[in-house]
Amino acid sequence: MTSTLFSRWTRTLATALLAGSLLSGCGYNEFQTKDEATKAAWGEVVNQYQRRADLIPNLVNTVKGYASHERETLEAVTRARAAATSFQITPEVLNDPAAFNKFQQVQGELSGALSRLMMVSEKYPDLKADTSFRDLQSQLEGTENRITVARQRYIASVQDYNVTVRKFPTNLTAMVFGYETKPSFTVENEKAISTAPTVDFGK
Repeated sequence: MTSTLFSRWTRTLATALLAGSLLSGCGYNEFQTKDEATKAAWGEVVNQYQRRADLIPNLVNTVKGYASHERETLEAVTRARAAATSFQITPEVLNDPAAFNKFQQVQGELSGALSRLMMVSEKYPDLKADTSFRDLQSQLEGTENRITVARQRYIASVQDYNVTVRKFPTNLTAMVFGYETKPSFTVENEKAISTAPTVDFGK
């Protein structure tokens, strides 16, 4: 009885070790590692976009104090921020090209609205000299740079993951477990969003 139990336990252990070895050899563990890397990189992208969104209310209020009649531009920024912050950021976004494109769209619209706000600000020397405004423009410039870096890291992470999905023999594992390529930022969108709004007022 003891011998039979031991033999059964040995076979179970051997099967588990063999399965683990096969999964590791066919890239299963590699997929897990790279999937987590893309999620971490995406998390940093989202954090930097949120940092930018958090700056906008103070920026709008500061501009409003000097250029309240620029209502259309101020409202456009506020609407774009609302759309960007209301977009639900879920893990599914990383595997849903339509949702990912929507994310790009709302962030692109916010970038455009911010650029127009900064151009309007050029008309007001008192605003440009305001300490609070200059501090906010500096923070915005730094945040835009962080966004660019975070996006580049995410793009590299997704490229690495997608190559693993497509190359042999890990593409066989991808087919078995249903791993698909992840969407990334498009070339056209990269030009639009990664270009920081003009925030240099002749420093």
